[in-house]
Amino acid sequence: MSSPTLQTPARRRVVIIGSGFGGLFAAQRLRKADVDVTLIARTTHHLFQPMLYQVATGIVSEGEIAPATRVILRKQRNTAVLLGDVFAVDLEQKTVTSRLLERITVTPYDDLIIAAGADQSYFGNDHFAEYAPGMKTIDHALELRGRILGAFEQAELSDDPEERARLLTFVVVGAGPTGVELAGQISEMSDKTLKGTFRNIDPTEARVILLDAAPAVLPPFGEKLGTKAARRLESMGVEIQLNAMVVDVDYDGLVVKEKDGTTRRIESQCKVWSAGVQASPLGKQLAEQSGVELDRAGRVKVLPDLSIPGHPNVFVVGDMMAVDDVPGVAQGAIQGGRYAADAIKAEIKGQTPDQRKPFSYYDKGSMATVSRFSAVMQVPIPGTKKKFETEGYFAWLGWLALHLVYLVGFRNRLNTLINWFFAFSTRGRSQLAVTEQQVYARTALGQLSELEKKSLPEVEAGALGADQAPAAPSETTSEADRDEEPSTRAG
Repeated sequence: MSSPTLQTPARRRVVIIGSGFGGLFAAQRLRKADVDVTLIARTTHHLFQPMLYQVATGIVSEGEIAPATRVILRKQRNTAVLLGDVFAVDLEQKTVTSRLLERITVTPYDDLIIAAGADQSYFGNDHFAEYAPGMKTIDHALELRGRILGAFEQAELSDDPEERARLLTFVVVGAGPTGVELAGQISEMSDKTLKGTFRNIDPTEARVILLDAAPAVLPPFGEKLGTKAARRLESMGVEIQLNAMVVDVDYDGLVVKEKDGTTRRIESQCKVWSAGVQASPLGKQLAEQSGVELDRAGRVKVLPDLSIPGHPNVFVVGDMMAVDDVPGVAQGAIQGGRYAADAIKAEIKGQTPDQRKPFSYYDKGSMATVSRFSAVMQVPIPGTKKKFETEGYFAWLGWLALHLVYLVGFRNRLNTLINWFFAFSTRGRSQLAVTEQQVYARTALGQLSELEKKSLPEVEAGALGADQAPAAPSETTSEADRDEEPSTRAG
């Protein structure tokens, strides 16, 4: 009588959605674990979002802040990378469904880490995006660079003073870290880099406006640092308009509502939106299937171990999670991703979900640059409730050092350091090339998508015949979104 053949138990399958800070650091944490990891993302790169504004203003190239995810993880033999937009998560069947062009891929999981991030929020006015792109992706940064430089080029060709004024007025909506950094760099670009490069216009006469519905600049940093940042921007010529809510945006400008209810119009062709975020729509699917609550931004109110009710092996991290006292910043995503990976490894060793210690966030501080040689920094003092605050040159050096550390790859760090040296010690910037496609591709693709939606019923009706009702168009799902303004926080 032969003895039964012993079957080797299958390795646990861990699926990670998103290649941002949360997803990438979770995958790296599992590199030596006895699991098979599949990382699914809708981009081929890991984006270092804190420096997107430097791509938009010509300081660094996109390749230096967006290394290929496959290259980063190529030596991690237990990890596979799939390109696709995840549009469905089935908690009952334990599957994730993604789409790449017309190809649909269903990936089963035993453990799931959702780090799909967040996108720009226009507070219910999504049509604003056509005229005021956000600052969440490489495409946004390249488009904005084209819009900024294109505005100067158009102004050079214009003989109409009113048109020139509109073209040379740049409006940044949102006085958070990204807005402050971007407004400062647009001002520096016009005053230093582009000075003397045109013959019919003076770039130094460009008008940069930073506006926000809030009553302060950099609210998370407190009144003291926010005031210092505002003064530095104003000394550079940036106009700061607070308590001003944007109520309409079009090609030639925007309408602002004051605190007293009156409205006024600002004529501006180049506008950028950096106010507010909206979590990935995958959060809504989780809520429908598990009953987990969402906050106003669509973030998932996870349990203390970052899982969702009834599904201890489904973790939500990064900008998709809503946890008290955990800001939507890079460190929150990094620490959340590592925590989820550690929880999976502990379970492999025999720990049960009810034995997990709650996730604890360690605040390493906040930073934001204002201009060259000027930044603000806020770092908690261990063992106390106080924070060390500083601004100016040394805070700026700290920002540079910290962001160099968190860039992925030695070559990227070296190239970035070289670009910084020339950009901040001279007036030159090495990344000022723009193309027509960079400026118009986003809106063109949007128009093409709308045309496809309109033509689909007609095509189907023709195929079915005149006496048959047309089939309903196939349902599409919004793209999974990306990381928040995370990134201006210290690492």
